[in-house]
Amino acid sequence: MAEVKLVNIKKVYPIAKDEKKKIKAKKVNPDSNKPNLQITEEGVVAVQEFNLDIKDKEFVVLVGPSGCGKSTTLRMVAGLEEISGGELYIDDKLCNDIPPKERDIAMVFQNYALYPHMTVYDNMAFSLKLKKLPKDEIDKKVREAAEILDITQYLDRKPKALSGGQRQRVAIGRAIVRNPKVLLMDEPLSNLDAKLRNQMRAEIIKLRQKIDTTFVYVTHDQVEAMTLGDRIVIMKDGYIQQIGTPQEVFNHPVNLFVAGFIGTPQMNFFDAKLSKDKVTVQGVDFALTKEQKAALEGKNAPEDVILGIRPAHINLADKGITAKIDVTELMGSELHLHLNSDGKDVVVVVPTTDVDVDDLHGSRKEIQYTFNPALMHVFNKETEEAYF
Repeated sequence: MAEVKLVNIKKVYPIAKDEKKKIKAKKVNPDSNKPNLQITEEGVVAVQEFNLDIKDKEFVVLVGPSGCGKSTTLRMVAGLEEISGGELYIDDKLCNDIPPKERDIAMVFQNYALYPHMTVYDNMAFSLKLKKLPKDEIDKKVREAAEILDITQYLDRKPKALSGGQRQRVAIGRAIVRNPKVLLMDEPLSNLDAKLRNQMRAEIIKLRQKIDTTFVYVTHDQVEAMTLGDRIVIMKDGYIQQIGTPQEVFNHPVNLFVAGFIGTPQMNFFDAKLSKDKVTVQGVDFALTKEQKAALEGKNAPEDVILGIRPAHINLADKGITAKIDVTELMGSELHLHLNSDGKDVVVVVPTTDVDVDDLHGSRKEIQYTFNPALMHVFNKETEEAYF
């Protein structure tokens, strides 16, 4: 299939001349960051210094909050957006100025983008008819794709007669009949309800096993990113924050943003004091492990730091940090406790098999909690980068 390589990719949306004058008049710092975008005299910078090597047949997920530049990056790979700077290679071929139809890629959109007046069969066959393939070959490809996606029974229907999940399968089918080198997917499940999203995630995993192609998938849902991707690219304000396997970014976030973005419920953060052999949180000491001490060597870490711990890694205990239960959420197999811990909201996730649910659920009891120091993360307060 294909390798995709993005080298120092940049996307700038030009601004009007009068807007440039305003920027100069206000003496706006060109490097000043505003929420989700960067404004310079060139224009609005949506993507900056984007470097990524995607291997053949790899499934890479671009994930981040709205406005972080992930869809813009995908559209540059597709050829739907002009690349302002840098180089895009597909199979070692420079593609910056190659039209979309000549890149041998296919794209699945968030809103399905099906032709409403055509049947499912005609929607899927449309691109093949444009290529003027023989009718029997078109029929074979369409029916093979329909079988893979289990939509053979819908081939004679029009999109309005299908559910959201069925329409999305048709959109995917229309893309895979072409046997593209690269399959791009832009938030394909965001219009579906929670149950359908779960089903379609499983369908995409099965599809990936059946067709040999390179996937680039965009989502703002970190659950999708964690379950689908071989590697995840986490973005913020047009910059890559971290690239790694789902487990790498979950276990070893490189900064405060990644730590808070990946994981549900999100990681708890505390102001803490750091010394050579311990971290102190709300008056309670947690001894550093050998690995954590080694990670701090030569780093001249400050005393004031931010400590992060995931809700599932906190344990209720007879001795530890004192807190009061504010709110409880019973989630079936888990109990989510929202604690007031010295004025700070702390979320704890405990299996219902480990606690007396009737005693805790709905109560406002005072309890104590602790955690395994090996599972804590420590960040620099100024740079927000992780020490461990």
